[in-house]
Amino acid sequence: MSEKAACRLRVLEVDLRVHPMRTRFPFRYGIASMTAVPHLFVKIDIEVDGKSTTGIASDGLPPKWFTKNPQSSMEQDWAEMIAVIQHAAKVALRYNASPLTYLDLWQQLKEDQAHWAAQHGHPPLLWNFGISLVERAILDALCKATGMPLHRLVKSEELGVDLGEVHPALEGIRPADYLPESPLPSIRVRHTVGLADPIRVEDIPAGERLQDGLPQALEECIPAYGLRCFKIKFGNDLSSDRARLRAISETLTSLCADDWQITLDGNEFFHDMSAFRSYFEELQRDAALRPLLDRMLWVEQPMHRDQALSDAVGVTLRDWKDAPTLIIDESDGSLGDAQRALHLGYAGTSHKNCKGVLKGLANAGFIHRHRLEHPGEKFVISGEDLVNVGPIALLQDLAMQALLGVPHVERNGHHYFRGLNMYPPEISQQTAEAHPDLYATLPDGLTALNITKGELSLRTVNEAPFGSKVVPDLSSFPTLKEWIYQGGLQALEG
Repeated sequence: MSEKAACRLRVLEVDLRVHPMRTRFPFRYGIASMTAVPHLFVKIDIEVDGKSTTGIASDGLPPKWFTKNPQSSMEQDWAEMIAVIQHAAKVALRYNASPLTYLDLWQQLKEDQAHWAAQHGHPPLLWNFGISLVERAILDALCKATGMPLHRLVKSEELGVDLGEVHPALEGIRPADYLPESPLPSIRVRHTVGLADPIRVEDIPAGERLQDGLPQALEECIPAYGLRCFKIKFGNDLSSDRARLRAISETLTSLCADDWQITLDGNEFFHDMSAFRSYFEELQRDAALRPLLDRMLWVEQPMHRDQALSDAVGVTLRDWKDAPTLIIDESDGSLGDAQRALHLGYAGTSHKNCKGVLKGLANAGFIHRHRLEHPGEKFVISGEDLVNVGPIALLQDLAMQALLGVPHVERNGHHYFRGLNMYPPEISQQTAEAHPDLYATLPDGLTALNITKGELSLRTVNEAPFGSKVVPDLSSFPTLKEWIYQGGLQALEG
C-alpha cells in the first residue's frame, strides 16, 4: 500500500467532557456491582490534508473491569481510567508539528502510552483504553473528512493501514481478505443476564420492583424484545450457580422458540484451568442443564487474566478432548495476546471498541490466519459489551461489529439504563430522528433502543460516518477537569 495514498492529519485540539449516569438497577459483573458510572466524551479537532474537521468518541468508565483489583476503591479505579485517557490525549497533541498518517499516529500513541504506563504500573488493557478513545474520535473525523463510512474507509488506501506494520504475524494480510464485502445490515442482540439479574418477576424484592415502562426480569425481557440469544454470567460456587442456571434454563426453554442460543461468561473467577474443568464437567452431568449447555456457543474468560495465557492452561486444554469452545476477553490486553491464546488452544477473542479499532482488525486478522492454518476447526471473534449507550459509543461499536461480520453481539445498555433519559431532551430527540430504525420513541416520550424480534437494524449506523449521525452539543456537560474539581468522583461513589 502506498504511503502517499494515505491522507495525513494533525490533531489540533482535544476536549474531554463528562456526563454521570446511574443504572436502573445494579449490574453485577465479576467482583463489581455497578450502580453509577461517568460517561466520558472525547471531542477531537483535526486537520486532514489542510482541512479542519471534528470527531467524537465516548465510553462509560466501568469500575473493576480494566484491572479487577479488589483492593482499590471505585474512585481509584476511575482516577486510573481518567489518567490513561488524559495521557493519550496529550500524546495525540504532542505529534502535531507535521501531518501524520493514521497508522503513524497510532504507532506513536501506542509507543508513548506503553512507556508512560510502565512507569505508573498501568496494565495494557487499561492503557490501551486511552488510545482507543482517541483513535475512535480520530476515525470519526477521518470518516467525515473523506466522506466515507467506516466500512469503506477501513478498506481504502485513504487510511493507509498495513497490518504487517501493526504486527509481524499479519504480514501479507489485508482487511479486505477477511472482512465481509458489505457490513451486516442487522445484528442479533445477545442479551446480558448479569449475576444479580432477576430471572422471574417473583425474584424481585418488593422494594426493588421498577415501574419505569421497561422490562426488568429475564422472563419479561424475552417477550418484550423477542430475544433469542443470551450471555449468561456465572461464578465459581457450583451449588448456587447450578440452581441459578437451572432457573435460567427453564425460563429460556419455556419462553423462547427452538432457535435460541447462549454464551457463558466466567468473569475471571477461576485461577486454575483444571479447577474450571472439574466445575464445568459437574454442570455437564446435570440433566436439568442439558437444554442450556446444548445451545451453548462458547465460554468466555473463565480464567483470571494472571493465569489465562500461561503454559499450564495450554497443557490442560490439550488434554481436555471434549472441552467447550473457550475464548478470552479481559486477557486480550496487549496486541498479540489473541494470537498467544489461539496457540494455547482457545478458539478466539472478543471485540470491544474499548480495546481499540485497529486492534480489533488485527485480532480478526490473527483469527483469519489461524483458520487458514487449521481448516475445519472453529475459531471465533465475538462481540461483547461494556455497558454501551448511545448516541455515540453504542453506535460506533455496532459499526465495528457490522464491519467485522459478527452475527450477534452482547448488548446490555438497553437493560441497565432507561433508554436515553439520562441526556437532555434535545440529544434524545436528535438521536431518534437521525436513527429511526435503531431507536424508537415510546408512548411516554422515552427514546429507547428498538430491539425487534431480537435484532437491531444497522441501516443508519452503516450510512453514518462512524456509526452515529448525531453531533451532540456537549457544551452543557462539564469538562473533565471541572467535573473532577467539583467532586464528581466522590459524588458517584457515594
